[in-house]
Amino acid sequence: MTSRSGTNAEGRAIAAAASRRSKRALAQVTHERTIPFGAELHVRSFRLGNGMVVKTCVDRAAPVVSYMTWIDVGSRHEVVGKTGLAHLFEHLMFAGTKKHPAGTFDRVVEAAGAEANAATWVDWTQYYENLPAAELPLAIELESDRLAHLRLDAKIVATEKDVVANERRYRVDDDVDGTAGEVMYRHAFREHPYGHPTIGSMEDILGFTREDCVAFHEKFYVPNRISLVVVGDFDETELLSQVASAYGRIEPGKKARVPNVVEPTQRRERRVVVRKPAASAKLGLGYRAPSMRDPRHSVLSVLNEVLFGGRSSRVHRALVHDRELAIDVHGSVSPFRDPGLDEMWLTARPGVTADRLLVALDREVDKVLAKGITRAELDRAKNRIELSFLQSMETASGKAEQIGFHQTVVGDVGHVHRSLEECREVTLEQAVKVAREVFVKNRRTVVLVEPGESNEASGAGA
Repeated sequence: MTSRSGTNAEGRAIAAAASRRSKRALAQVTHERTIPFGAELHVRSFRLGNGMVVKTCVDRAAPVVSYMTWIDVGSRHEVVGKTGLAHLFEHLMFAGTKKHPAGTFDRVVEAAGAEANAATWVDWTQYYENLPAAELPLAIELESDRLAHLRLDAKIVATEKDVVANERRYRVDDDVDGTAGEVMYRHAFREHPYGHPTIGSMEDILGFTREDCVAFHEKFYVPNRISLVVVGDFDETELLSQVASAYGRIEPGKKARVPNVVEPTQRRERRVVVRKPAASAKLGLGYRAPSMRDPRHSVLSVLNEVLFGGRSSRVHRALVHDRELAIDVHGSVSPFRDPGLDEMWLTARPGVTADRLLVALDREVDKVLAKGITRAELDRAKNRIELSFLQSMETASGKAEQIGFHQTVVGDVGHVHRSLEECREVTLEQAVKVAREVFVKNRRTVVLVEPGESNEASGAGA
């Protein structure tokens, strides 16, 4: 592997070569740093004069390239009354430009043998193209064009609002899991914008105007809020020259003022009852969890694997296999910039109530608090996490997603491997210590879903 100092010097040379091809200040390329990325690869970080970050990782394992645009905006950047704008833009960005009218984007991408899509969540919005290496200039042209020249007329906005409204009906209003998840976050976060539904409330979706969309675009869809991640088989100097030429004409935006909201300490359990037409009851628990930047997040990820990771996990063995109370169990730890939730979700067998599931699940969690976990469970959880990580890094798109996510959420690409190392180093003592800090009943939100006629969520703490 090339030494750190050698790769930094090489990065500066690449930036200088790319900059010489343009005289525009906004297109000048500066090398910031190069870090190892596994045994043989490294990630270089560059910045254009307009503030756009470019992360490159040359990987010649296959003649393909993954081109990802990560924008530092998600539902946490929204305000009450305007929820769902970040997600709406995921749709609007495919509405077309003068050069590439509506419908052109997908046809051109597919004709090149490539694929494209987008996603939005609480901390970020992401757009990607996975292409044959020879088609990389196409991604640069399409993405830079729609960033700078997106069409936002009233008809297009109205059409996409209808699409998103129907999506909300399908994924949330008429879906048990979607409703329960939204209720969980709305009641767990009373001040922090993580309580906003990423898809937006129906009232807000239908109320958006063209002016709302233009203002949102001008505030967040600007070069200095973007991390462009390119992984695969390409020449870095040529890539940076093309990126500088395509994006270097776009002016940076004003620094967006985003309130730094801290969720007040929760001092008692919040219990919410939801009734929906369903075949069986469901239970959801949301314990307060540390942010991605907190080392305890890795410990909690290991604990989640012990409890919910596969058929041999504690909760699956106890409640699905042995006691036959549930037909499905799963858990997850919020991968958020700010503190989130450790979520636990169970689907009951017909005839089993959500209250009964809660008693049974509490018993399994209490066992961890009292006696900890075993060495065999710890080793198995670590192995599952490492296998999942290695599988995610097999492709150019997997590497690009890891780079872009950790850059946008944590602000450090090095966290990709550091978080894995933190999981590897978790001890039995750390596991029980963090479990006792997190699994506190008076700081959790409980969602009980019972079959029946739909109701507005109600209950203690609601």
